[in-house]
Amino acid sequence: MTDTAPVPTRRANPRAPSVTLSGVSKRHGTGDAAVVALQDISLAVAPGQFVCLVGASGCGKTTLLNLVAGLDRPSVGTVDVATGTEDAEELAAGGDRPPGSAPQTGGTGTAMLFQDSALFPWLTVAANVELPLRLRGVGRAERRAVADDLLERVHLGGFGPKRPHELSGGMRQRAALARALAQDAGLLLMDEPFGALDAITRDLLHDELESLWTDRGFTALFVTHNVREAARLGDTIVLLTSRPGRVAAVYPVELPRPRRIDSPEIAGLAATVTDQLRAEVGRHGH
Repeated sequence: MTDTAPVPTRRANPRAPSVTLSGVSKRHGTGDAAVVALQDISLAVAPGQFVCLVGASGCGKTTLLNLVAGLDRPSVGTVDVATGTEDAEELAAGGDRPPGSAPQTGGTGTAMLFQDSALFPWLTVAANVELPLRLRGVGRAERRAVADDLLERVHLGGFGPKRPHELSGGMRQRAALARALAQDAGLLLMDEPFGALDAITRDLLHDELESLWTDRGFTALFVTHNVREAARLGDTIVLLTSRPGRVAAVYPVELPRPRRIDSPEIAGLAATVTDQLRAEVGRHGH
């Protein structure tokens, strides 16, 4: 696709960031050993949208998230994460929050949830979740209340005093999700966050993530290999080609919320996306 691929605006929060990638390519290394991970990616994500990125392994999905997060720079093109409103700029500067009031939602920063939980092992689960609040200067009582609420929402109520090594891998990832949400970011980047979870827990967390997204209105970019998961969560599914990653197709998800991952409508959309994904993998294989 040569033109910017627009993500349809179905809901908007003027304080959440928009994301625009224009002609983005990323090359790792130099000379004959260079590997082109992404090539000529143009994509526009409206404020408050939930966009899922799918594609074969090695197609550059994680590289794209790293570029949006500012952890890496494109070799060619530009990546812009813009709030676009004066209100968002005031919030970013820390203004208009009375002492003792609850943290604002739909903020302007960026939070990233990796495949690995990356919890600090020397802190309790609750202290891990509280850390972003503590760094923002939120008082002890308030941050404890926020952490307790988030842990309940990710089904870890009562596990706050535990250390990360006392939790299963899936529970650690749920704690990491709670910590990411505690950052009150306007942009949440997620890289296969539920890949290690069992089906029931994953389904429950889909519900909770969707509920929090609806409440807070943040912009979300969600990488997954699970096409049904993408259809369950996303406003839009962006399919990337095999390396080098390009935008192969953009699928608006017009199904009403809430959705069930086992519904016939989700299955039908997932089958359509999977057919195109198989075609892309086949082209790469030949």
